[in-house]
Amino acid sequence: MITPVRDRDGLHTLGRWTTDRAKATPARPAIDDRGVVLTYAELDARAGHLAEALVAAGYAPGQRIATLSGNSADQVVLFFACAKAGLVLVPLSWRLAPPEIAAQVADCDPAVLVVEDEFSSLAAAALEDPAVAGAIGLEPTGLPVVRFGRQGIEHGVPAPRPTLDAPDPGSPTAGGPSATPRPPVADDDPLLIIFTSGTQSRARGAVLTHANCFWTNLSLSRTAEVTSRDVVLAVMPQFHVGGWNIQPLLAWWMGATVVLERTFDAGRVLHLIEERRITTTMGVPATYLMLSQHPGFEAADLSSLRHAIVGGAPMPEPLLRTWHRRGVALTQGYGLTEAAPNVLCLPPEEATARVGMAGTPYPHVEVDLVDPVTDEVLVGPGRGELVVRGPNVFAGYFRQPATRPGCRHGLHTGDLAERDADGYYRIVDRLTDLFISGGEQVSPAEVEAVLLAHAGVADAAVIGVPSARWGEVGVAFVVLRDGVPTDAEDLLEHCRGRLARFKVPSQVEVVTQVPRTSSDKILRRALAQEWRERTPTQEGPR
Repeated sequence: MITPVRDRDGLHTLGRWTTDRAKATPARPAIDDRGVVLTYAELDARAGHLAEALVAAGYAPGQRIATLSGNSADQVVLFFACAKAGLVLVPLSWRLAPPEIAAQVADCDPAVLVVEDEFSSLAAAALEDPAVAGAIGLEPTGLPVVRFGRQGIEHGVPAPRPTLDAPDPGSPTAGGPSATPRPPVADDDPLLIIFTSGTQSRARGAVLTHANCFWTNLSLSRTAEVTSRDVVLAVMPQFHVGGWNIQPLLAWWMGATVVLERTFDAGRVLHLIEERRITTTMGVPATYLMLSQHPGFEAADLSSLRHAIVGGAPMPEPLLRTWHRRGVALTQGYGLTEAAPNVLCLPPEEATARVGMAGTPYPHVEVDLVDPVTDEVLVGPGRGELVVRGPNVFAGYFRQPATRPGCRHGLHTGDLAERDADGYYRIVDRLTDLFISGGEQVSPAEVEAVLLAHAGVADAAVIGVPSARWGEVGVAFVVLRDGVPTDAEDLLEHCRGRLARFKVPSQVEVVTQVPRTSSDKILRRALAQEWRERTPTQEGPR
């Protein structure tokens, strides 16, 4: 039987969390998944049995289990099974196009792919098409695919696919009934790989350890407390770090109940707040805007909702006032996947006095401003790149050792920030070209590559522009190739088949040239300035 580690190397591992709660509050509801309740005793029993089955089937410590699923209790069971067995969960985004999913599967080198029935056709399109799978070096039949839950992986665990880091079958860490005992799960062992957009065209897998998740949840608990009496509504998708480390994992640590919601629908969320007596939740500004604009908002019973967390972007002051008028306290914050994600926090009592600010560092987190040119740490009020240090900072990008955080000052975020005389921070701009649409990061280079793959496009540039609904949306500027008939709608349709919806530009503008520097880099700021001078805020499609 796999038991939680108690020695000095495993004090902060998460596999023990459900075991501890099952002893203290076995009958308390841990998860409410669309009306189906899972108690803490049931959650721990299922996770423990699955962990044992994975070890017996030969899954080695550190091997990856990739998933394609909406928010579900079955995925939570698998997460804690991985935590107990020393495996790594890699939740993939169901919002991605098949080629994007296939690329991430190849990058994370999983031993198995666990797929929810709803996304079986999406998984098949990504993995079974030789033109897609073969192009990235993954044999279409080489990866075992299994369903979630009691009728799937919990009923029968398939043999793991050999991965590049898997030990020989006779190794002490290979698992199986004849193997010697596995090493105990340690604090620095990887637990999650979350894909996050970077400055490159391809997403990268950020490796979060047990210790990263422990410390970021401890930090969150010191500022946005969750108690055993709370009922948490989780609408952030579980392929995001926020779907785990902004409230849900803390709730399961504290013995609270998490109501899992698969997708965001404003009317249903308002109904759930009243019906399930939700006490706290988390969302991006677009989430709270849509709720406030719903016809049922004013009449909705929000009396149980004592607190809400805002992430992704600062909350506009009028929207803050709308929610404060309904008696809901809002905690704003700033984070990034590589910091697991919690970095800065603005508590409710400061929300209206410091509109637009991201706040001060969470407990156990240290930040500095660094001059982007001289790399010197700035003292006092000023503006520079935000760098982060602390036990929450990730272990690096998967199989990219050169990217491990080892910079002189900490993790360089790529974000330009401003610090006032009181030590409060405001995020000014991104030093990189990323923009955030509805809480999702978008890499312009990735979208440009898709546009340039169209026979009718000679050149392309993409920028993020303000959107009242989504925060930002993408706008593409393209130079057409002579002799190849195409238009804006054709190019948008081209993108829709190859990119997630949130990455597809809101519109395409045909231009005679894309402004570039002498070194051939796109002058995005010139495009953005021109756009601001002549264009109102765009809502952007979804």
